[in-house]
Amino acid sequence: MSSAPWKERPSTAAVQGRLWGARPRDWAIYMEAKKRPLFQQVLEEAAIGPGSNILDVGCGAGTFCALASSRGAAAMGLDASRNLLDIAREQGGRDRFLQGEMQELPFPDRCFDLVTGFNAFQYAAEAEHALREAARVTRRGGRIVIAVYGKPEDCDTAEYISALSQLMPPPPPNTPGPFALSRDGALQEFVFRAGLEPQLQRDVSVPWDFPDGATAVRALLSSGPAAKAIEHAGESRVREAIQSVLPRFRTTTEDYVLHNKFRYLVAGKL
Repeated sequence: MSSAPWKERPSTAAVQGRLWGARPRDWAIYMEAKKRPLFQQVLEEAAIGPGSNILDVGCGAGTFCALASSRGAAAMGLDASRNLLDIAREQGGRDRFLQGEMQELPFPDRCFDLVTGFNAFQYAAEAEHALREAARVTRRGGRIVIAVYGKPEDCDTAEYISALSQLMPPPPPNTPGPFALSRDGALQEFVFRAGLEPQLQRDVSVPWDFPDGATAVRALLSSGPAAKAIEHAGESRVREAIQSVLPRFRTTTEDYVLHNKFRYLVAGKL
């Protein structure tokens, strides 16, 4: 386990678990499912199949684990939100999904071939320590995948998050956010600091498409940033903020699409 007792480290799980688990069913159905192109590409890139032993950190409702399991892998997930984990467990294997803290993983050293974190590590109170924990539980010669939003200018989501930020109190200095690891070179620096070797980086198109405005609002209300804004400003104001930016993403067929690029880096454990 890590060298410093957990009680000495700032908490990630208590806050993030509450926020991302506020509307778990909507998140699972309308948002997490949109990441399938990203999940599938990582599974192909890592050649995941029978015999692979995987941990997904920040597993949410377990979609990536389910896809990995369908390829014959032994997949486990860890998340801060009990509500999202309840949904993950509906897909089978209650013992495969644990509630916990990414900065203090409840696993022995060198027990996984692959550890993934999809839009996860940048939300840790101490992101570098969370990545070192991921490396600790990865076997020598194994790999860690860190997936984040692409650059803000490549993500329509940035406009949505900007609208929400107007309804939140100013964050404390050095608080991590959705785009904390998105600039060019940031992921390479991140893995170097954790003692890992960057191997390759890819961008993946991950559009968020919704058939109508009501579905779009319902989906976008289910994110962690939306939950935080609701806690501070109330749901009606957050709904208004989302509805104010949605017209920019309306298509000629009257549905709504937010185009996004996600970026992932595969790092090797030396």
